[in-house]
Amino acid sequence: MKLSGSYQINLEKQKVWIALNDPEILKKSIPGCESFKKNSDTEFTATAKNKIGPFNASFTGDIELKDIDTPNSYTIKGSGNSAVGFASGEAKVKLEDFEGGTKLIYEVEANVGGKIAQVGSRLIDMTAKKMADIFFGKFSELISLKSEPKQEKENKKTISDNKITKKSNNKITIYISIIILLVISIYLII
Repeated sequence: MKLSGSYQINLEKQKVWIALNDPEILKKSIPGCESFKKNSDTEFTATAKNKIGPFNASFTGDIELKDIDTPNSYTIKGSGNSAVGFASGEAKVKLEDFEGGTKLIYEVEANVGGKIAQVGSRLIDMTAKKMADIFFGKFSELISLKSEPKQEKENKKTISDNKITKKSNNKITIYISIIILLVISIYLII
């Protein structure tokens, strides 16, 4: 299976690189991740539980970083096992300065075997793409939040609270309007 894609992250390349090597951010970003342990600067062990087709799979795997070119690129090599099969693969990750932020480009080549291989390559490809989108979406969100100044976060919270209040007020207005229309309708019928 081959998978590739890119994501625009609105942070400078060095900050994205640091986050890509932060076990806590990675643990929070990986879908279904239950543990993510840094064994050395280039080796990690992870456990993740995910649904792949009809199977709930809990994978435990080893991850190694190779071909490191700080802060531009590296290769991630990994393999994992579960009761429903195994997976192994390699991902090339590249960071480029792009439009005031960083463009993260990845190419993955993976192999799966065991019961999960029986669900078909189309379902596995869709699941892998979905998990990649979840990972990079969560990753971007986490590193953006981590780098925002405190005042900006408070301003966003206030704006968000105001939106919630406006939505609540709009709902109340709609409910009152419906009640008034019902009362008018009943009056006209009688």
